[in-house]
Amino acid sequence: MKFSLLKHIAPAAALLLSVGLGSCVGDLDVTPIDPSTNMTPDYDGLFAKCYANMAVAGNGGANGDCDVDGLDGGTTGFIRQLWNANELTTDEAMCCWGDEGIPAFNYNQWGASHPMLRGYYNRLYIGVTFCNFYLGEAYEHDATMTAEIRFLRALYYYYLMDGWGNIPFLTALSSEAAPQASRKEVYDFIESELLECEADMAAPMTNTYGRADKAAAWLLLCRLYLNAEVYTGSAQWAKAAEYAKKVMDSGYALHTQGEGQWTAYQMLFMGNNGENGAQKEAILPLLQDGKQTTSWGTTLFLMASTFQKDMTIYGTGTNNTTEIWAGNRCRPDLIKKFFPNGGIPNGDMWSMMAAAGDDRALFWGQDRSLDIEDVATFESGFSCAKFNNHYSNGSTPKDPQFPDTDFFLMRTAEAYLAYAEATARQNNGNTTTEGAAAINAIRSRAHTTTKDSYTVNEILDEWGREFYFEGRRRTDLIRFGKFGGNSDYKWQWKGGTFAGTNFSANLNIFAIPDTDMNANKNLVQNPGY
Repeated sequence: MKFSLLKHIAPAAALLLSVGLGSCVGDLDVTPIDPSTNMTPDYDGLFAKCYANMAVAGNGGANGDCDVDGLDGGTTGFIRQLWNANELTTDEAMCCWGDEGIPAFNYNQWGASHPMLRGYYNRLYIGVTFCNFYLGEAYEHDATMTAEIRFLRALYYYYLMDGWGNIPFLTALSSEAAPQASRKEVYDFIESELLECEADMAAPMTNTYGRADKAAAWLLLCRLYLNAEVYTGSAQWAKAAEYAKKVMDSGYALHTQGEGQWTAYQMLFMGNNGENGAQKEAILPLLQDGKQTTSWGTTLFLMASTFQKDMTIYGTGTNNTTEIWAGNRCRPDLIKKFFPNGGIPNGDMWSMMAAAGDDRALFWGQDRSLDIEDVATFESGFSCAKFNNHYSNGSTPKDPQFPDTDFFLMRTAEAYLAYAEATARQNNGNTTTEGAAAINAIRSRAHTTTKDSYTVNEILDEWGREFYFEGRRRTDLIRFGKFGGNSDYKWQWKGGTFAGTNFSANLNIFAIPDTDMNANKNLVQNPGY
């Protein structure tokens, strides 16, 4: 089977996996009554399912069955909950909805019963289960496919280890309760797994779009090493720089050419980003298609939750007629990073970009207040206009409701900033010549000013300007000592006060959901919960 249409086959993989492999593995060990029944697993379908878990809620797309019980498919969408956990908790985003769990994210006050963290946690573990099932059934089927699934399992475990620290850990399906592994043990597993599977992964840019290759393994290793001091207590800046450089030299590149009215940066987040040239920056895209691969929790969420109808050129369709949810908007701390000298206008997106002198300032300030004085009102706070379903060449999207916009879970710009930061950490907190050049390449793409040198704190701001609303901010703030604990950095509504206040360092790691604590007696809750 060819995977040139991976975004189409993923939701069509109607698998046995939906019956609950994590707890009742033995139920699958049955003998067919009819000896002519074909019991050969669909290896290609199993393979696609391991990827699809990040892009759709379950079999059947947006309105089909959800693979995670107890919560609706939109709530358990991988990107939606990755985003909520890592953006609403930070200086970048705030939501005006009153759904259970949203205020706790907004004010850094979550606990073990948080429903959205439970959904995110369960989504990641169902991904681990799918990968373990594939590896148990099809390890010898195809070396490259096996290596990719080992990479995906390492990726799922990375997000679990990053979020929850000491976690339940299994590398094979079992009917027994999973033992708990320390964060260091999981870190060591992810590292060794990636170093081993990388050899059998496709060379950079030779795999089918949507599938991981060696560069994805290198970038995940880079991410692992960049945060190693947080995860293990021992910094690995040299290794982070080494693997960042491998990605930078891999053939993947920053997309630098705009089209029509759209800038190169905007083209990374548009409906035809898999075909408009931006795909050369997409090391691991999660594929969306308005007709074939639909989800309430991937790029539709990133668009609909940030739009209101007065943002006239935006929306999930070309005429801005569907899915305008008006929920998530920007905290002023994010906007100020683009206007360090003040003078922030209340303009539409194009005037905001012009005033900032930065193509990345994709904000809507017209009829908005900069400060979020009324948390429950969408217009209190500037809007984000980063994601849309328009085609840069003017073509019509496939569907007026569900977008074609892929989500670039890993993109080349990450390696550039990681290289600059890792080398600066080894250079007394200031960029080397090569590190400054890496940042300048990103800033030049955005048509903004460049410098000969950047401090580590300036690099943190650059992480924010380049990757805001992409689901990584919490991890970056923790690495810089700016999240929980006795931090010198406060943002509006941090810790639940308008001016911002510090909150406990134990919140740098989420609480293991109480449902898992009650079901698995091997687990010890994280400190402070």
